[in-house]
Order: sequence, then C-alpha cells, then structure tokens
Amino acid sequence: MRDWLKAHPETLVEDRTLLEELGLKATGRNVVEFGKAALTRLEAVIERETGARQRIEAVARANFAAQTQTHVTALDLMEARNHADLARRLDAAAQARFGLVAAAAALEKPGGVPFGWRALEPGRVDQLLGEDGLHWLGPNFDGLSLFGPTEDQVKSVALIRMAPFTPHRTALCAFGSGEAEGFTRDMGCELVAFVARVVERTAERWPILD
Repeated sequence: MRDWLKAHPETLVEDRTLLEELGLKATGRNVVEFGKAALTRLEAVIERETGARQRIEAVARANFAAQTQTHVTALDLMEARNHADLARRLDAAAQARFGLVAAAAALEKPGGVPFGWRALEPGRVDQLLGEDGLHWLGPNFDGLSLFGPTEDQVKSVALIRMAPFTPHRTALCAFGSGEAEGFTRDMGCELVAFVARVVERTAERWPILD
C-alpha cells in the first residue's frame, strides 16, 4: 500500500474529503501536512497518561488514608479496659472510621463468652473459613448472625480468624459492609487482618470468665 501511494500520490492529495476525515491538509503539490493529526494523537496520549496518573494518585491517597485510620483504630483498641469495651470500640471504629455497618468479635463455645462478644457453636469458625482458612471476604449469607440488629443491612463481610483463646476455643473478627462490593473475594485483607490482630492481642490481657 505504501509503494502504491508513492506511485499514485494524487489518490490521497486530491481527495479533500478523505484528507479532512483523516485530519490532514494538502499544502502543496505532493505535500500533506500531518501536524494536526500528530498533535491530536499527542494530545490523546497526554490525556491517557494524565488520567492514569490521576487514578494512581487517587488510589495512593485512599490507601494512605485507610492506613492512617487503621493506625488510629489500633491505638483506640489498645486503650480498651475490658473485653466488652474492646468489642464496643471495634464496632464504633468500623462505623466511624471505615464507613462500615458494624464489626464484631466472636468466640466459640463451650465456656463463657465476654459481654458484647458473639457466641459461636464449636467448630463454627472452621465451617465459615475452612479448616486451615485464615480469612473470607465476600457477600453476606443467611445464618451468619454476627451483627445483631444491623444484620439485615450487611451486604458483604470480611471474616478473620483469631488465635485460640484456649487450645479448643477459636475466635473470629467480623466486619460488615452495607455495599455488595464492600468486600470481595479478590480484595486484599491486610488492613482488616491487622485490626483483627490488634483485637486478638488486646483481648489476651483479661481472662475469660465462665
């Protein structure tokens, strides 16, 4: 095609309609000005690069804000006075700092369950996460029953396994979002897992009373 156009330049330079559609302009015999088309392509490249940079910057700002809120939450949780206060602070932080519907700490039976914590049947954590599973993110499902009166508002959840309080009593940290895409299976869980670790370590300060 290149060789044919070189041999028959009039096909291009004499077709004004085609030149206009291509964004080109004939300025002389066998001369076609490509400046406008080249500039248009350059502007498109700059616009794409600017858009990509803005998206990266927006993600970076969101990540930084989330990390900051997570660190502030950790400090707040570590000031808890008992198990009940810890559960209350966790729920309040989830709502105020992360825009979630609720958060809860749960502990498997048998044995006493601290006030404000959810009681789980033995083996329930393995049922939810798998025997070796550490976390699960995705849509909420019937029968989870971890968020009390706000359960019907929760559309997606993040469930994080916590270390056993005793050899046979596994605990769970749960976060509930009001958005169906709030937690998804392909999403990273580093921040909520970090909060769960803080809850886990803080809860070790006090004994579980039967």
